[in-house]
Amino acid sequence: MTVIVGYWLSAAIALGIVLIGGRFFIAPHVAAAGYGVSVNPDVRWEAYLSTKAIRDIASGLFIAILIFNRSAQLLGWFMLAATIIPLSDATIVLRHGGTRAAAFGIHGSTAIFMLMIAALLLLG
Repeated sequence: MTVIVGYWLSAAIALGIVLIGGRFFIAPHVAAAGYGVSVNPDVRWEAYLSTKAIRDIASGLFIAILIFNRSAQLLGWFMLAATIIPLSDATIVLRHGGTRAAAFGIHGSTAIFMLMIAALLLLG
């Protein structure tokens, strides 16, 4: 049962991160503010924000592939390893003038959520 919950929560992460990536394509400066570090409306930032979009979309697709493969162990290890992404995001937000609320509330809570999912999948 815990593995099934892990799969559903992983699917929520996959869908959410793909949508966040799409937002970075559609409204990059708004998405950057939501990430926790605002940037001035400048077309030069869009290249960097587009790389964030691709990273997020690819990460969501990797999770989806692992879900469809039905490999709880591999998905669990991937989720565990991928926890470095929100942890790094929290550090980036803090180092570049973002708020502690954004760093810990958005990125920190995502990291904790991903660790819980990894535990469900690896220990279930």
